[in-house]
Amino acid sequence: MSLAVVYSRALAGMDAPPVTVEAHLANGLPSFTIVGLPEAEVKEAKDRVRAALQNARFDFPARRITVNLAPADLPKESGRFDLPIALGILAASGQLPADRLAGCEFAGELALTGELRPIRGALAMALTASRERRAFVLPEANAREAALVENATVYGARSLLDVCAHLAGRDPLARCTDRPAVNGVQYPDIVEVKGQAHAKRALEIAAAGGHSLIMVGPPGTGKTMLAARLPGILPPMTQDEALASAAMQSLGSAGFDVANWKQRPFRAPHHTASAVALVGGGSQPRPGEISMAMHGVLFLDELPEFDRKVLEVLREPLESGRISISRAARQAEFPAEFQLVAAMNPCACGFLGHYSGRCHCTPDQVLRYRRKISGPLLDRIDIQIEVPVVPPEDLSCTGTGDSSTIIRERVAQARTRMITRQGKENARLTAREIDRYCMPDERGATLLKQAIARLGLSARAYHRILKVARTIADLAGSRALTGVHVAEAIQYRRFDRSP
Repeated sequence: MSLAVVYSRALAGMDAPPVTVEAHLANGLPSFTIVGLPEAEVKEAKDRVRAALQNARFDFPARRITVNLAPADLPKESGRFDLPIALGILAASGQLPADRLAGCEFAGELALTGELRPIRGALAMALTASRERRAFVLPEANAREAALVENATVYGARSLLDVCAHLAGRDPLARCTDRPAVNGVQYPDIVEVKGQAHAKRALEIAAAGGHSLIMVGPPGTGKTMLAARLPGILPPMTQDEALASAAMQSLGSAGFDVANWKQRPFRAPHHTASAVALVGGGSQPRPGEISMAMHGVLFLDELPEFDRKVLEVLREPLESGRISISRAARQAEFPAEFQLVAAMNPCACGFLGHYSGRCHCTPDQVLRYRRKISGPLLDRIDIQIEVPVVPPEDLSCTGTGDSSTIIRERVAQARTRMITRQGKENARLTAREIDRYCMPDERGATLLKQAIARLGLSARAYHRILKVARTIADLAGSRALTGVHVAEAIQYRRFDRSP
């Protein structure tokens, strides 16, 4: 048979659309042509496939070879099509039984020796392949990652010869069912942070309700330590959350390490990061830091040092939990359900309000420094707190307060109340749901009216105070939203209270 069909997958954002690899051998001068909108990496597959077949002791057909990657309007990139192209040529030339190809999908980059090298996005491809009820054959280095998908039939192979032996029925590949053991992910303990009881309380509220948080304080007060300990007090990841987070990380250049299964991601990009690095992009759109932090924490330290235009791109994802990337030729949408934690100094020198009196910034300099962060962005951050200097007597004491384990239990209980009541975290409530679940009692409503009048709160700030108050009530196990809860929530709007 001079025509063979092999199934594979491309990557388009979070999706892995099917690609049909058609290999045809015809009479004529020997040539090798790949069509179907291939990128440079795919075009270079001709040389890799030829060398791999020859080094594996297969006959490379001296005929006119045409490989079509359908659909033709879908761009094809990376070396993942090497393996299906090689198998298509072998089947079309009669060196491999073509009927064994129909029930499988294949992906893998070939070395010149015929060995299989790992690819990007294996987990995303395995998810869609399992829905089609096809087995998925890929490099052995990606097998454990792809096997995280429940009910997926995954086979890992070390080389082209292993795949061919499997298809020929001589030496079947073993199905990969190896799942990483979850024996409790280790995070830094919050009890290591000296003092800062107010900040720890705010961190607990943020963890319970999924709220964004900004900390303002002089250098060395523990802002970075507190942020790094937020993943440790978040509830354990569910199976769906862990799978979504792992699938997103598998799309990144570093791939996904199965040793990090069910570990909350903590992303902390440097302040020189570009807008594309944060939200994603490129001619072939890839996820940015906000998507790589899926169901985890995005920490922006030294917030005013980021370029203002870079920070403004966070506005829409903070509201919607998704990011749409549009380019002239491609569009992609990525989830961005991350928890933003930011830290900044109170002024350019960092020592405004420090007991040492070291700050000599003028009011204009302080105002100019703070205006590097726009009001609309600050308005979207639920909790805004000050992190003061730790008294010397607290520094010499051992860790005080509850450990991360104890706080995580309280947070998990509060999160369970939210999911049972409304099916989502309080930070994700819509305006209609706020009216239904976050209505305060008479005293709480009076406090809110006074806060709006005195602080000039926006409608968005009003809603965010109610959502934070609802989280405080959930932590206390209270069904009613009282004035006590509202009063505490108002105290977490630091920038609204600034002169």
